[in-house]
Amino acid sequence: MSNLEPIDPGQLQRWFRTDVQSMTAYQPGEQPPWGKTIKLNTNENPYPPTTKIREAIVEATGRLERYPDPLGTPFRMQASQLLGVEPDQILCGNGSDDILTIVTRSLLDRGQLLRFPYPSYILYRTLAQLQGAVTEEVPFADGFRLPEGLCAPHPQLRLVVIPNPNSPSGTWIEPEALLDLARRLPCPLLIDEAYVDFAPGHCIDLIAQQPNIMVSRTLSKSYGLAGLRFGYLVARPEVIQMMRKVKDSYNCDALSLAAATTAISDQGWVEENRRKIVATRQRMLERARAIGFIVPDSHANFIWCTHPTWNLKEMYQKLKDQRVLVRYMDYPEWGAGLRISVGTDAQSDACMDLLESMR
Repeated sequence: MSNLEPIDPGQLQRWFRTDVQSMTAYQPGEQPPWGKTIKLNTNENPYPPTTKIREAIVEATGRLERYPDPLGTPFRMQASQLLGVEPDQILCGNGSDDILTIVTRSLLDRGQLLRFPYPSYILYRTLAQLQGAVTEEVPFADGFRLPEGLCAPHPQLRLVVIPNPNSPSGTWIEPEALLDLARRLPCPLLIDEAYVDFAPGHCIDLIAQQPNIMVSRTLSKSYGLAGLRFGYLVARPEVIQMMRKVKDSYNCDALSLAAATTAISDQGWVEENRRKIVATRQRMLERARAIGFIVPDSHANFIWCTHPTWNLKEMYQKLKDQRVLVRYMDYPEWGAGLRISVGTDAQSDACMDLLESMR
């Protein structure tokens, strides 16, 4: 038990930046301490990664006395072949959240504007606040279509971020629409493709057509490496060169670099994994609609369930009482919903069975 005296609140106010004092901390999805839990709340992959990754990690432990490659050159070489870009168009990060941090640090100054659609990933707001920047969250049009307000003139607009597919809705926007958006913007457009491997297309090819487009990716979802933390950014070489100034010196460790390079080399495993998750997603979507939920077509590894009259928070709690975790999310002026990650068939069926019993 601690004997430390609490720090005087006035002292903390003198120590910490005003921006930090006033902001609300980002709340990650719950990571339960107990054992047998069906965990469908943080969009993790329900299947373990390929065994080749474990072998690569074990081999990398023989070099832990050395610093890792600060640019992740082996990964960039391998990824460039997969993506059809040059290695100097790729920046490695400690998860895509690190990439988002690097981008906001690089582009946003105090009082400048970050714009993104609403509802979407709330970490964007937190990262802007850390820079002392301002955020404008523009509500999606009906059907989660791009809102026209993203292009509204503003003298301080410095960055627009579009998650595609979007969370929490799982909806996807055609690349042509995003190319048109980028051409109308006076600033960079970051397309956050965290869930893109479960979607019908991607936006990497747009970078060659429009210099202000950047695309971020993660290995947490389709590659089953959420616990490892690895992401990357693809952009024009001149943009990546500037971003390198901002990243931590060794922002990716030797183990994550070895695992990531091996992971993207095994596209057969990724395709098989994708096939299983997409098939289970469709079964979940059909069952959720049959139960009575309103569920948009999903292009991610989760579904978004809403209902105009049901008490969704109560349903979330009842699931949790049965050790089934989903994500309850309530967006002011938009509404609440249950975001349910795609698990194994058995996990997904167990969740849907419980929801069906609550009608």
